[in-house]
Amino acid sequence: MPANLVVGAQWGDEGKAKVIDYLSKDTDIIVRYQGGANAGHTVVVGGKKYIFHLVPSGIIYDNTTCVIGNGVVLDPEYFLKECADLEAHGFKVKEKVLISDSCHILLPYHRLIDEAREAGSSPERKIGTTKKGIGMCYADKMLRNGVRAGDLLDKENLKRKLTHILEVKNQELVKYYDLEPVNITEMYDFLLDFADKMGKNIVNTVYYLDSELQKGKRVLLEGAQGTGLDIDFGTYPYVTSSNPTTGGALAGSGVSFRYLKDVIGITKAYATRVGEGPFPSEILGEAGDILRKLGGEYGSTTGRPRRCGWFDVQMIKHAVTVNGINSLVLTKIDVLSHYDSIPVVVGYEYKGKKLHFFPSQGLEDVKPLFAEYKGWKDDISGINSFSKLPTLCQSYIKSLQDLVNTKIGIVSTGPDREHTIIMD
Repeated sequence: MPANLVVGAQWGDEGKAKVIDYLSKDTDIIVRYQGGANAGHTVVVGGKKYIFHLVPSGIIYDNTTCVIGNGVVLDPEYFLKECADLEAHGFKVKEKVLISDSCHILLPYHRLIDEAREAGSSPERKIGTTKKGIGMCYADKMLRNGVRAGDLLDKENLKRKLTHILEVKNQELVKYYDLEPVNITEMYDFLLDFADKMGKNIVNTVYYLDSELQKGKRVLLEGAQGTGLDIDFGTYPYVTSSNPTTGGALAGSGVSFRYLKDVIGITKAYATRVGEGPFPSEILGEAGDILRKLGGEYGSTTGRPRRCGWFDVQMIKHAVTVNGINSLVLTKIDVLSHYDSIPVVVGYEYKGKKLHFFPSQGLEDVKPLFAEYKGWKDDISGINSFSKLPTLCQSYIKSLQDLVNTKIGIVSTGPDREHTIIMD
């Protein structure tokens, strides 16, 4: 059986969790392949809201096994709290979650350094980090100075490794950031406690996934953030510290490209981003506040207000190219029912010349080129049939599909599972 991938086509917060939840009923294994507790995925079932950070959102289905892949940086404190919260709602998390033995462990000093670096940055150099230590943990991974989940299964080896790491890390904490050194005994005990609670869940997930795919199991790969925040293909340096795109899905899970069938890109019917960085279609002032309130655009992890803008054709075409997206899901179209006229960014102009691509540099200097589409002014919340949408709404969807030259397979008209239109 093939593996399918759900990827964000904008700057994250596109509604991936709802789509993953919708697809999970036909899936055996859900794999989270990158990011950390800086991501927040919201699912609404029967009017009840669940927010996920590290645990794949497919956990709420009885039939699914959830995997935290090697590309994730796992914060033990956040993870155990999330497990406890979900288990309080009746979900058997620890019985259904596997953790890659190659998954890197995010430690308390990563958060401390992240906070110190952001606080010490000049206004023009602030990234807008969530200060959860994600970038610092990925940096240690690349410096080959990190702790992996598999290290927790060998107590003697863990102590040797931790001693070596903290000799270096404590110098950095004290001399560079003027912070207190880490107590090795406390850190060691903290990790052993996590190993006692979750050690049986730590396995070689590359072998597990390959074996299950060969048996015919259905796998869905789930990322955090979106293409615009990819460390290589996003608006660098205002990006996350990993690859949310298709390449990151393969590297962060160990699933071979030979298994990959459908790449499903998620995009809002408008655009949002959190934190700093260029945003060509951004709506400033009161108009931006109105769209933010209409869409409830506040971060599910941080509560930060999201910046809001109009749908950007060039950005979605970039996401289609980078990820190999063969189908799009359009979310939150019901939010646009408020408008008489809906602008869409259909291109960019840079230094007097029209650009035919999403630029790697200079995005902050492009002039967005707009087209206007008539609004439908009818409440479409919860409609689950394309034919029942107002004609002008149908036209808007078809126009976006033509502009990005990629089929829109699913349209979401609200947060609940049932508020979904299958186009095919």
